[in-house]
Amino acid sequence: MGRIARTALILLIALIHPLTATAQGIRLKDLVDFGGVRGNDLVGYGLVVGLNGTGDGLRNAPFTEEIMTSILERMGVNVTGEQSRPKNVAAVIVTAVLPPFARTGSRIDVTISAIGDAESLLGGTLVMTPLTAADGDVYAVAQGTVVSGGVTAGGDAATVTEGVPTAGIISSGARVEREVDFTFADMSQMRLALREADFTTAARIEAVINRAVGTGAAVMTDAGTVVVDVARSGVPSPAHLISRLENLEIAPERRARVVVDQKSGTIVMGSDVRISEVAVSQNNLTLRVEEAPLVSQPNPFADGDTVVVPRTAAGIAEEAGPGLSIVQGGTSLAQVIDGLNALGVSSRDMIDILQTIKAAGALHAELVVR
Repeated sequence: MGRIARTALILLIALIHPLTATAQGIRLKDLVDFGGVRGNDLVGYGLVVGLNGTGDGLRNAPFTEEIMTSILERMGVNVTGEQSRPKNVAAVIVTAVLPPFARTGSRIDVTISAIGDAESLLGGTLVMTPLTAADGDVYAVAQGTVVSGGVTAGGDAATVTEGVPTAGIISSGARVEREVDFTFADMSQMRLALREADFTTAARIEAVINRAVGTGAAVMTDAGTVVVDVARSGVPSPAHLISRLENLEIAPERRARVVVDQKSGTIVMGSDVRISEVAVSQNNLTLRVEEAPLVSQPNPFADGDTVVVPRTAAGIAEEAGPGLSIVQGGTSLAQVIDGLNALGVSSRDMIDILQTIKAAGALHAELVVR
């Protein structure tokens, strides 16, 4: 594997020159969550109808039959004692997020997920389903045609599935019926919650806000919170305050971090990662197992049975590595990558090496293994 190919195995989601990011800055709205500006989770239990024989098997999902009976009886259809076993209905869980400041009559997206043994929700229609919040009150009602991103096809001997046909969405599929009882204009203080808690970033946010709206308006209370006094900011309302603050640019500080995904062999490094000079040696093990069964059978006209005698050859070969390789200490991300690539190993082996370097105390970054 060439050096260029090995370099491609390490994905870099960072700028090689941190000064460029510092000069440009990040908008405040992308760094913090404003107190009171939040969504609310909604959930409901409903029924999808109109499926092409891909619904729940009612013997395995009796709750589907119960809700179907309940819906039909509310519509004036008496099905008590009937033994209907349709395959065109499926019980589903409906989830949505009620966005902040949603008003009665506005529409929101919903996600539909099968909870029975339905094979696909493609082409089905969700029957009117109330969506409740954690307080048990109904805040929206969902209904509409399910759009599924998966499909299943097959025959008697084989089946192929692309995507997830048992889940889908309904764009603008729920109508808000009740608003959250919250008066945003009455807030006297605005809390800014940092998405990545850091004392340096919080101090910079405090300084930038005070320069923008007046000294003493913003106070950093901890690494994850900055409180802004609405009255001292000189703006007429919290809404006007957010409109003035959310586009301010701040240069955030972040912890040096290396994230590795063992399933895919992906490695992601931040630009602040540093490695002290360290020596690394790695050998590759090759396991070899060969099956060579022998067939033993009796002579002609002799008594006996034909017997298969198993024979297995197993061995472990260790490929000698280049010995100790010195990874020079890096003062920039590019130097760190060059030093690691000099080892000449795959990305999966690189994950083990990074974990070992971290254990040796030479990797000066947080190592996150997924």
